[in-house]
Amino acid sequence: MLNTSASATLATLKFQSTSAHRAFDFERSSNEHIRALLRYYGLRTSLIRLKVIDALLVAARDGTPIGVRGVHSYLQSFSTDLAFISVREVLRRLCDEGVIVFGADKSYCFTALAIEMLETRSDREDPAAYIVR
Repeated sequence: MLNTSASATLATLKFQSTSAHRAFDFERSSNEHIRALLRYYGLRTSLIRLKVIDALLVAARDGTPIGVRGVHSYLQSFSTDLAFISVREVLRRLCDEGVIVFGADKSYCFTALAIEMLETRSDREDPAAYIVR
């Protein structure tokens, strides 16, 4: 029998060790494409949404599936004092609005439309790397 909590913990640790940097600094100019994405989906921009999307972008770029515990751990690694439930609610809302999808493996990834919007608005290295399959 597979111990899912142990494998989830291992994936979280792997993500933390390979992701020692953020995808974007939290300055207006560097995250304007995320702000545009949120506006498109009718969501207000908030710091927690920017940080959660940043964690998803880093995980996607690294090719690492990430769940709610991984996102929360990632944010805590930057001394962000966010409650686990707050992160979970942001992820749930992003799912409800169609920005991200919740996979069978309990990980999150961007929808095709969200990826397309991030690609057209981002001048980062390889936007195709943000696609999680």
